[in-house]
Amino acid sequence: MAQYEDCIIFLLAKAYQKAHGNFKQHLLPHGLTPVQHLILEALWDEEGLTATEIGKRMILDNATLSGILDRMSEKGWIVKATDDVDKRFIRIYLTGKAKKLEPLLQAEREKSNEEILNNLSPKKKIALKRLLKEIR
Repeated sequence: MAQYEDCIIFLLAKAYQKAHGNFKQHLLPHGLTPVQHLILEALWDEEGLTATEIGKRMILDNATLSGILDRMSEKGWIVKATDDVDKRFIRIYLTGKAKKLEPLLQAEREKSNEEILNNLSPKKKIALKRLLKEIR
């Protein structure tokens, strides 16, 4: 066996490619990318976050996030609004479309998770999540 096949970096990269590709296919009909979906998840959890707050939660730099938020705004997923108290802050809110599609999009994420993990026992699924959280 080649050495790279035992390399954790290689294995994680290949697992990421498989998971990302699977989820991407589930989101394609909705015109979303996996990163955009994660941003929606953050906003479903707490609407009105600033771009900086979203960036910290998603571990994304401001330059990358700015472009993603612009595209999401153009596609009608989010609305940017100046903070009522401090005009220096821009808050991000969900559109009606994003709110309406929340159950469907979360179901797509669950389907993707199930497909990716379908060969693992319940104990292995729990262990994998725990290990990935520790690595993160």
